[in-house]
Amino acid sequence: MTFPFFQKSKKPRSSLEIVTLAIEPGLLCLRCLSPQRLRFELEYALERGSTDNSFLFTTTDSDQKTAVLVHPPGGIYADVFMQALSESLPPNTLLSYVVVGHVNPNRVELLRQLVERYPSIKLVSSNPGAKLLNELWSQRKPVGPGQKKNTSSSLPPLPSIEVVRHEQKLPLCGDYQLRLLPAPTPRWPGGLLAFEERLGMLMSDKLFAAHICTNDWAQANSTSTEEERRHFYDSLMAPMATQVETIIDRLETLDIRTIAPGHGPAIETSWRSLLSNYRRWGEGHYQASLKVLLLFASAYGNTAAIADALARGVNRTGVRVESQNCEFTSPDELLNAIRQADAYLIGSPTLGGHAPTPIVSALGTLLAEGNRNNKVGVFGSYGWSGEALDLLERKLRDGGFTFGFEPIKVKFTPDSMMVKTLEETGTLFARDLIKLHSRKQRRASGGLSESRSDPAILALGRVVGSLSVLTARKGHGDAALSSAMIASWVSQASFSPPGITVAVAKDRAVEDLLHCGDFFALNLLAEGREKKLMKQFLQPFSAGADRFQGLELDFSENAQPILQDSIAWLEGCVKHRMECGDHWLIYAEVRNGKVIDPDGVTAVHHRKTGANY
Repeated sequence: MTFPFFQKSKKPRSSLEIVTLAIEPGLLCLRCLSPQRLRFELEYALERGSTDNSFLFTTTDSDQKTAVLVHPPGGIYADVFMQALSESLPPNTLLSYVVVGHVNPNRVELLRQLVERYPSIKLVSSNPGAKLLNELWSQRKPVGPGQKKNTSSSLPPLPSIEVVRHEQKLPLCGDYQLRLLPAPTPRWPGGLLAFEERLGMLMSDKLFAAHICTNDWAQANSTSTEEERRHFYDSLMAPMATQVETIIDRLETLDIRTIAPGHGPAIETSWRSLLSNYRRWGEGHYQASLKVLLLFASAYGNTAAIADALARGVNRTGVRVESQNCEFTSPDELLNAIRQADAYLIGSPTLGGHAPTPIVSALGTLLAEGNRNNKVGVFGSYGWSGEALDLLERKLRDGGFTFGFEPIKVKFTPDSMMVKTLEETGTLFARDLIKLHSRKQRRASGGLSESRSDPAILALGRVVGSLSVLTARKGHGDAALSSAMIASWVSQASFSPPGITVAVAKDRAVEDLLHCGDFFALNLLAEGREKKLMKQFLQPFSAGADRFQGLELDFSENAQPILQDSIAWLEGCVKHRMECGDHWLIYAEVRNGKVIDPDGVTAVHHRKTGANY
């Protein structure tokens, strides 16, 4: 495909704009741009902005001009999108269909505005999507403390909905023809993909997306956006890897030439590589020996955001998460999932002082069929009260379940600090599960560990590294996030530019602060004086705890924490990340540094085995 031009709209807001990309005669991509992080949800944690891509087909059949809009954006883009859509529709053109790729309150907000301006449109959605549209259309999003409800304007009536229950075609005038494919997942039960057959263009909505702000229609190569797409997968797709794999199996039969996701640039020449990556990223989840069942319902997306962060924390340990949206899970599916799980997480919003009916039903099944030896965790969001969470906690405690953490109650939307705390909570929950499982295995094998006696593993333990404390800080003011860890797998990697590599376990809390472009400091410890700092950073931290409490800190040029008791420090900027089994290998260019104690000797970590630190 070639794209001869794009037009940029004026910006009603300082941070949001839209570009119109001409793909083919009669086909435009309306790309909404946000250079800043939209929300504090986990999927935006890289802070590289985002895009929201919609597709407008305009066709002519004799005197009748019609248009079909595929995957409209959320309400946050309403001002710039509605203006661009109006300018993009040829004169006397009827907007006849709007294909809705997924349904949530933010998207419903924009659909209402479309209906007000174009009252004759028909919505096209999957069967679960139609159910959600009927539930959400007349609801207004809860407002925070001190805010007034918007009751001044009446809502437009819900237009007619063409329900896609199975794969079907939506014929357009001219050469275009859309094939619509339902793609339900727990996170987006109303998922609906659109495939234009002549161009071979798959409009994949949430699948294969990446949150990155760019005017470019397509990515430069297969690696240029891999980090962003992997982060999106780990944040949202990993807990439903089985369902995603099923969808990919179906997509492999299509004559795809371009994938155009709902967020980020399109994928043209390397789309097969991306499908392979999705399969590879999901392999670890299939092979995991332990599984946490995540049950949730989410009215406005807040409880789902909490679930995403907890699931990401669990997944970082290698424990598999199986996500189930209780509103769209059959009783048999729920029963099988409960019986096969090693631990349970259940989350609910509070609506009108109650838990949604599907959550109450799932709770009953869990109480009847759940294993009391499996730990449980309760979470959810609320507005003015939290009765649903109190109900879950009381029933599960009375039912004899042991809690892996205290119930998590988030008022409205989690902020960046809470998202980080939720991730760490999920990690600690999974680590406890792994420890329990390991103890059972050791008892079963008589206490022997085969890997510890392997000659190669013993030899690997003779590889030594400098003892240091890796510190990282990201953000500004009260919203800044910071973390630290003891690091000994450290090495100089290059002379020009000066560079270092650090291996970071996937379940370390600091790992999320070490993406490309992030800064960190490496504080080298002095031999004979290392015990104090090691004791500080090797202690078990509760979720969200301040790793630096009680320490006097200096700060590097890029605001990274420097420990005064270190022998020397280096400040690095992350340039590359490579996945290496259960670790990430971080390569960073050294930007700043200083020797604090010229006479000191660097502490070295000696190990007896390569099976652990």
